[in-house]
Amino acid sequence: MAEAAERTRETLRCRPDGRGAGAACRGQEQAAQGSAAVLRALDKVNGHTMDTEVAIGASAEMFGLLVTVSDCRYPAENPTGDAFAYLSVRDPSDGAVHFQGWMVASSPALSALDHNRYDVWVMRCSSS
Repeated sequence: MAEAAERTRETLRCRPDGRGAGAACRGQEQAAQGSAAVLRALDKVNGHTMDTEVAIGASAEMFGLLVTVSDCRYPAENPTGDAFAYLSVRDPSDGAVHFQGWMVASSPALSALDHNRYDVWVMRCSSS
């Protein structure tokens, strides 16, 4: 019984060629890594926005927050498609972390920064 279950699990795993596990694997796209992320910040009090391109591994101060980009990826077959980036958002004065994790460009509320004054989200990845 255990051998049959293991064979079933092995069959369901996605292979690099995208086959296996039926529709689940077909829905997975190969991701390319960008060299930077284009981010937008909003000051909710006065309505001002700013766009900044932040290189992978670098940080930028956006209004009153320090944003670090660790990774930015996008669909390899569709560079203008849905980007997702791993961000760390901290308070520069005391280092308090307000957000750390993956943020998806098309669904920023899925994994959002929870700050009373500022909002930050991913616009796209840059590969130049």
